[in-house]
Amino acid sequence: MTRFGLVFAGQGAQHPGMGAQLYQTSTAARKIYDQADAILGWPLSRLCFEGPQEDLTACAHCQPAIYATSLAAWGARQEAGLGDAEPSIAGGLSLGELAALTAAGAFDFENGLKVVAERGRLMDELCQRTQGAMAAVLGAEPEQVSEVCAAHGIDVANYNCPGQLIISGEAKAVQAACEGLVPMALKVVPLEVAGAYHSRLMRPAGEAFRAFLAGIPIQVPVLPVPHNVTGELAAASTDAIRDRLAEQIYSPVRWESCCRLIMRSCDKLLELGPGQVLTGLARRIDRRFPAEATNL
Repeated sequence: MTRFGLVFAGQGAQHPGMGAQLYQTSTAARKIYDQADAILGWPLSRLCFEGPQEDLTACAHCQPAIYATSLAAWGARQEAGLGDAEPSIAGGLSLGELAALTAAGAFDFENGLKVVAERGRLMDELCQRTQGAMAAVLGAEPEQVSEVCAAHGIDVANYNCPGQLIISGEAKAVQAACEGLVPMALKVVPLEVAGAYHSRLMRPAGEAFRAFLAGIPIQVPVLPVPHNVTGELAAASTDAIRDRLAEQIYSPVRWESCCRLIMRSCDKLLELGPGQVLTGLARRIDRRFPAEATNL
């Protein structure tokens, strides 16, 4: 029996056309998209299939779009049959953690979609009120980057894999931090994003999200799911899940720790959703570990 580790895409993987073929070929996927359109009251499926890219990129749109596409991919995979395989653990990068929790039974699809839509709305609203920025730092040790971030009042947003970190914060401070990192012979790449995700600037959105989650039913997952905030498995407590999801909005994503934990609990990674970012990160973490992406 092959044990799959399910990993779900995060924000940034979206692109017009994602899921269009699935909709045509899979009854399970078509049901997901049709249900999403009805729940949200606007044509999410058309936005996924046709764009435009600008509309699809806004947090309020791309988060439910990626969530629905990721779960449509999982539904299609289940519909086609898993053969001699079964999921043993699920995880996701940032937004993808919510898809992982849905696949693991913590949310039903409707409530999960409502949660994701509210998360995107709150983050979008805050991005419009702040001047945030992010940058990728390549080839650095975490301690180096943490020291520079502390000196400029910004945060490490993502620990993605060895040699790849993301920094985030107020735009001028991020620019100053980037200038401070260049003399260390590190490659710094500014990112095209709407705001300072996973930084202290996002805390108001996280606290508002915490209040929203209080009214949403959550079940203890039937599959283990690591939290991005801790890099450790979710506790058997729905209150703890709510807290970690709220904290995730303004805290670092410890994806390398999550991915290593997932690898220890399965024989192969199956990336679900648009793109293949997580497959690429997995190969940088352990190039020998089998990984497959739906790459919609």
